[in-house]
Amino acid sequence: MAKKGEVKILHPDWCKACGICVMVCPMDVLALESSEIKIVNGEDCIGCNRCELSCPDFVLKVVENSEEKTVTG
Repeated sequence: MAKKGEVKILHPDWCKACGICVMVCPMDVLALESSEIKIVNGEDCIGCNRCELSCPDFVLKVVENSEEKTVTG
């Protein structure tokens, strides 16, 4: 099963629109629109943390998306 995650924009006012996070995302989750970072395909995030680790301004945070199913029986 593929790893899932969720990227969050914690500090949008800190973003300088450098585009590094957009370039390093393997799933095209982020985009620059009107010099602002936007989450455009959030459901495709795999939680790789590349965007968070590459952001020089600490704008983004990736959290693990816990979609584990509980087995009862």
